[in-house]
Amino acid sequence: MFFGPLTFIFILFFFFYILFFFFMVQINLVALAFSKIGIPSGYVFTALFFSLVGSFVNIPVKKIPQESMTEDTRVSFFGFRYVVPRFQRKETVLAVNVGGAVIPTILSIYLIAKTGLWLQSVIATAIMSVITYKFARPIRGVGIALPAFLPPIFAALISVIVAYSYAPVIAYICGTLGTLIGADIINLNKIGDLGAPVASIGGAGTFDGIFLNGVIAVLLAMLLT
Repeated sequence: MFFGPLTFIFILFFFFYILFFFFMVQINLVALAFSKIGIPSGYVFTALFFSLVGSFVNIPVKKIPQESMTEDTRVSFFGFRYVVPRFQRKETVLAVNVGGAVIPTILSIYLIAKTGLWLQSVIATAIMSVITYKFARPIRGVGIALPAFLPPIFAALISVIVAYSYAPVIAYICGTLGTLIGADIINLNKIGDLGAPVASIGGAGTFDGIFLNGVIAVLLAMLLT
């Protein structure tokens, strides 16, 4: 079957339209989540912009020596497949992701100070830290991996139980800080045995890692309340 030039252009246009629509839906959902947790409307786009751009920025903080680097190029975990690039150097670069760790932490501290929900935040974050620590697994060649769908669900449920009236706010706080502490920070001592070229606290990539946990947790909490 052959397609004419106009048909090919139409298919290409339709593909980019669907891609653009999908991206805009994500943007709108993130903006909705930020608005719901109390980010002033004038700063929603700014917070979204820096979270999005920052998700591509990793700040190296330490080099961890490795006895051997992984030879695997593909690793599977909970149905997700990670592609591991081959590196010759025997060290892991520990980095902090700006969009997935720095900005969510700043937003969480801001929300705690603004709402005064110190006790609820501490309780929810502590519970979330224990849960994410239990489910996080060291994956050789990848780092510390956590099933992507679990943190938002648990964060939403915990927030409804701990502070029903402020569930979206608590969901964001414990969904970000709890996952950072339980999955990443507590497991830092395991990175030296994984042979991964890079270990990024907070994940890396657009709408990935901790950033996505917080947003989805807020949306789920909104549905539950």
